Amino acid sequence: MNLQPVPLDKAYRLLNHGPTVILSAAHGGRESAMSASWVGLFDFDPAKITAIIDRAAYTRRLIEESGYLGVQVPFAAQVAQVVALGSTSGRDNPHKLADCSIKTFYPEGHRTPLIKGCAAYLICRLIPEPHNQENYDLFLAEAVAAWADARVFRDGHWHFDDVGDELKTLHYVAGGQFYRIGSGLNVGHSSG
Repeated sequence: MNLQPVPLDKAYRLLNHGPTVILSAAHGGRESAMSASWVGLFDFDPAKITAIIDRAAYTRRLIEESGYLGVQVPFAAQVAQVVALGSTSGRDNPHKLADCSIKTFYPEGHRTPLIKGCAAYLICRLIPEPHNQENYDLFLAEAVAAWADARVFRDGHWHFDDVGDELKTLHYVAGGQFYRIGSGLNVGHSSG
């Protein structure tokens, strides 16, 4: 992996293009991960995210118990893993990650597992909002660390036009249909 740290004031850019993500967490000696499409941003310095996580998801329990979650942006080449993680429950299968060919790693100083081989990563601290979590399955979290693969994200920007389709990000539409991010369209230079 060619991971480089991403400054927290630029970490929102890792999710700003609306990719499908994988959420991960660990607690009490158990790790789990799940695919998620309903993850967005609500602040940028540092990045703060929203995530809709169904109460039936085992990963949700680990997020609530640990107070942290990993957010990874998978490459298009990982689509089979994304589908498998979204189709299997860690509650029913304690070997879910191994069965989905998932290998994890723990960045130094963090107790949240991350999935090897992704385009970008955030570790986020849960912002407890029991009413939203219980009534709407809505979770809020703040980025405490971020990294990205320098082949596709460097100098605070994505560089998808420089790589093949396997290194582009996934975007879920519905009914099993994904798209890879398309070509860039530069309409002028913006600061930041």
